[in-house]
Formats: sequence, structure tokens, C-alpha cells
Amino acid sequence: MILRTITLILVGGVAACASPARGVLAPVNTAASGAAKVDLLVATTRAPTSQKGVFFTGERGHDLNLANVVVSIPPNRNPGTIQWPRRLPGDPERNFVTTAVDTINVRDIRTWYRSHAVSARRVLIFVHGFNTRFEDAVFRFAQIVHDSRAEVTPVLFSWPSRGALLDYNYDRESTNFSRSELGYVIQQAVNSPDVSEITIMAHSMGSWPVMEALRDIAMQGRRISPKITDVILASPDLDIDVFRKQLIDIGQERPHISIFVSANDRALRLSRLISGQVTRVGGVDLTDASYKAQLKMASGITVYDLSALRNGDSLNHTQFATSPEVVRLFGERLLRGQSLSDADPNIPGNFGATAVEAGLAIGTVTGAALSAPIRIFESTVRR
Repeated sequence: MILRTITLILVGGVAACASPARGVLAPVNTAASGAAKVDLLVATTRAPTSQKGVFFTGERGHDLNLANVVVSIPPNRNPGTIQWPRRLPGDPERNFVTTAVDTINVRDIRTWYRSHAVSARRVLIFVHGFNTRFEDAVFRFAQIVHDSRAEVTPVLFSWPSRGALLDYNYDRESTNFSRSELGYVIQQAVNSPDVSEITIMAHSMGSWPVMEALRDIAMQGRRISPKITDVILASPDLDIDVFRKQLIDIGQERPHISIFVSANDRALRLSRLISGQVTRVGGVDLTDASYKAQLKMASGITVYDLSALRNGDSLNHTQFATSPEVVRLFGERLLRGQSLSDADPNIPGNFGATAVEAGLAIGTVTGAALSAPIRIFESTVRR
């Protein structure tokens, strides 16, 4: 049974995660009419390479490297999707392509923030998950920023993932390898006078270095800056017992934490199988009273249960990026520091600690009907 489950997940994962061509990040010179552009700061602990259009591998580098990457997004596409080039160079009319990839000296990170500040001076730091090549991380984050329509300065932190399903343990150790550099990137944003508000968003295994970086900041005697208003954990591949301990170590003066979970997350089922059968935070079943009791003890946490959603990816693991409605929530509510339970007093349902039982439909929040309700659990005390 276990072997069959792993096989099904691996087959589904190959279909969901594979990108068609290598070298897709080689900048193109032509522009497409109606194409949108997303200008990213990339901070990475990956090893650099001279291979054309790749820039960084899945191996571990010796230093933190920075780059300014401009991604061109084609017109007339469906939100939540990435149009990969099938051959090189990519066609800006049809594909995601880059128009510039420029290295930046680490000492110049504040200069970049100054030149890329938006009117609200809001920064979004994104940390990708397991089985993610560098080009996957770049295009996925650009897609999220574009489709969410969020007014943010986008920063991608990319740790060394080999982008291979059988390298789970290598990837997991790479998150440990990278947590100090992530802490540095976070602190540089905090220290910038051109940044007034920071949201940190992590997917899957990327939730580990985020929680560890925040824990390190708190344990070193430096309070977590009030500039860091929100942490969003999408399908977090975190041991639920370790997560509870991390919260204790970080302390009560922490950002508000939003967690997207799904009891049907097939990727996290595999993670649970190879991690001592301990439930992963992103895979909790909120119909289980014991999990609700654990979450209720932690103040300032909102949990969004996506188990009933039927759109997005086949593994139910990247709905935060592939479900058009959920992506819009990031831009309309969460990236502005607002919970869905703050959204509209005219929406029926109990938004307090029992909102998870209400099975609240949020179609009126986003302006588009969802295929099924998102269920919400929110602790009563928020920062």
C-alpha cells in the first residue's frame, strides 16, 4: 500500500512539476505587445553556473548571491498558469521569458530596495518548496505576483533544491544550510528605510527555513520587527510538533500567521510517510478536534482549509498559486494584512473560533464564485 501511494504521488508530481526546457532564463531581446513585466530581486544560496540560461544549479553555493530578474508574462493567459517555452528562445507573445538577468553585489541590496520601492513600501519575500529548480521558482513567483495584482516589491529567496523527486532528504538539509542567509535577507529588508511593511510567504518545505529564520532572530535577543506584519505558510511541510515548539521559541510578539492546509494534499501524505508518520502542518484534517485544539492554543494564527477545493493542481499541493480564486485572495486580502474573516460583515457565518465549522463560502469576497467553500479557523488574538 505504501509503495503504491508513493508511486502514484511520484507519477503525479512528475506531471505537475516538470518544466519542458533547460536554459529558459536566457534573456530575450524582443518585446510582446500587451505583455506584463515583473521585476524581481532574487537572493539565492544555490551554486552559480556558466550554463546559458540556467544561472544557478541545485547544488549548494559558497556565498549568498543576488540578481535582478525581469520576467515578461504573455497576454491572454489563464491566471494560475505558467506558459513554458517548448523551444528556445521563448516567444514573449506566448511564453514566460526573461528580459534581463543582472547580478547585484550583496552590499547593494538597500540600493535595489530604494530603486524598486512601491508607493506603499510593501515587500513580499517568497520562499519556494521541495523539488523546485531555479527557473521554476522564478517563473512561479512572477506568476503569483502578477496574478494576485498585489502592489509589492517582490523578493525571491531560492535555496538549493535539485528539482528531483528522489532528493527529498538533500532538499530538506539544504533548507537548514540556507536559513542564516534567509535571516540576513529578512533583516536587510527590515533595516531599509524604503520598506515599511513585509509579508513573508513560503510554500511546502520552504516553510522550514522561514520559521527557523524567525526563530533565530527571536532567540538572538532581537525582537521580530513590527515591519514583518504577516507570514503566509502554503501547504507547509512542517512536523506539527516542531511547529508548535518553533512558535513557543519565537514568542508572542510575532507576525500574524496564515496557514493554507488541505487534508487531501497528496504530496504531504508522502512527506508524512517518510518522516516518521508525524502529521505535517499543511496536511492537518481540521475535522479532527485534537488538531483544532492545538491550533487554538496559538494566538494570531488563521488557518484556511482548502480540502474542498477542486481547482488547482492534481496533487492539491500548489493551490495557493494555481487556483485563480486563491491567488486573488493573496492580492485582495492577505497581502494587505487582512484575514478573510475581516472581509465582509454581510457574509453569513460565525467568524470566530468556530468559523471552521461554518464551511464559509467566500465568493462575495473575491468577486468570483468558488467551486467549493474555504473553511476558516481563526484564533481570537491577533498582533
